[in-house]
Amino acid sequence: MGKALAFFSGFLLIGILGLSEGVAGYPEEDLVVGLPGQPDVGFRQFAGYVDVDLRHGRSLFYYFVEASEDPDNKSLTLWLNGGPGCSSIGGGAFTELGPFYPTGDGRGLRINSMSWNKASNLLFVESPAGVGWSYSNTTSDYTCGDESTAKDMYTFFLEWYKKFPAFKTRKLFLTGESYAGHYIPQLATVLLDHNVHSTDFKFNIGGVAIGNPLLKLDRDVPATYEYFWSHGMISDEIGLKIMGECDFDDYTFASPHNVTDSCNDAINTANTIVGEYINNYDVILDVCYPSIVEQELRLRKVVTKMSFGVDVCMTLERRFYFNLPEVQKALHANRTNLHYPWTMCSEVLNYSSKDGNINILPLLKRISQTGIPVWIFSGDQDSVVPLLGSRTLVRELAHDLKFEVTVPYGTWFHKGQVGGWATEYGNLLTFATVRGAAHMVPYAQPSRALHLFSSFIRGRRLPNSTHTSIGD
Repeated sequence: MGKALAFFSGFLLIGILGLSEGVAGYPEEDLVVGLPGQPDVGFRQFAGYVDVDLRHGRSLFYYFVEASEDPDNKSLTLWLNGGPGCSSIGGGAFTELGPFYPTGDGRGLRINSMSWNKASNLLFVESPAGVGWSYSNTTSDYTCGDESTAKDMYTFFLEWYKKFPAFKTRKLFLTGESYAGHYIPQLATVLLDHNVHSTDFKFNIGGVAIGNPLLKLDRDVPATYEYFWSHGMISDEIGLKIMGECDFDDYTFASPHNVTDSCNDAINTANTIVGEYINNYDVILDVCYPSIVEQELRLRKVVTKMSFGVDVCMTLERRFYFNLPEVQKALHANRTNLHYPWTMCSEVLNYSSKDGNINILPLLKRISQTGIPVWIFSGDQDSVVPLLGSRTLVRELAHDLKFEVTVPYGTWFHKGQVGGWATEYGNLLTFATVRGAAHMVPYAQPSRALHLFSSFIRGRRLPNSTHTSIGD
């Protein structure tokens, strides 16, 4: 990300001087001097590898970006994307909440004015090994699941803090989306276990926030078809048939066809009616046509296609950019010359399909019982893990915790407009929707997402009037 060599030469000098003058824990070898086509910025970026298993040769790739202002006094926020097996750097860092987006020609970057590094230092990790540029020299490591992923992320943090020791005492916020509904709570409980047994360093967990998260399969799956029906995407007949004949208590990722033939027929019909020309992750957005875009990227044309202010071809532009050799060199990525290109979601990972059936609510219960705030947020245009399921599950969790309603369900505001709807239980558990957002909330609604995130890490409730705001 760099367009002025003179600037970045000076920037590198400043960075090195800063290191020599005692800015603790900033590894010079991981400093990103500048990425191809990057606009000038005043904050530093670091990227590289953290070894989590030397014997197997297993390493996780990370990208860290300082807060844009006063980074030495701001918290650290981890962001993980889901999948399982999708890249947090491709998703969170360069499509959603990081400081840059790819340009339409796939060869440069543009500023994300609503980056979450306005409020916090940001850390993105490609996890588990086999995702993005993270790798193992032991092929069997690519067969993995939730438990091994959480264990590796725990090891990652212990090693990453050796590179960045200044952050060991800072508040750590654990955030993510989608299958990170598994990753983040499981990581949080591993860190809490560490805290229980450690007589020395303890993780300073400030909060957990996950967007459109998979939490409990037997509620999240039927919510998809309820969403289709409620948004006019399937007929009454098909919607009622699914809701009347499908027993989702027996539905699993590993063997989803243990429901009745009639139920399966109705589900298949619903999926056919919705069709392939709708983006299920954001039902109001137009779709991007890959064959046309890839041809134009090779021809160096600007292919950005806007829909409701969102570049719907950003994923293809990002993939093209990350596979440029000069980009990988600048990021200190792909140090082993992997035999496959960078992709958003792994094509080498063999992730356990059974782990998707794990009920995450007991983990969230434990986290809440330790006094750690938990926020669940949902973009209301997502049909893959819709708010209809998440809202119900949060209420069930609050009931199990015996949390009373501390903020009644109602609108929250941003810049004089409705940002979404929210409720709070027991001063610790918050559910919030983000109006007009998608499965990837910061991608579709960057300003509202930043407001929500800023409120979360500052321990503030979302404003319930147009006269209350938070500085973005």
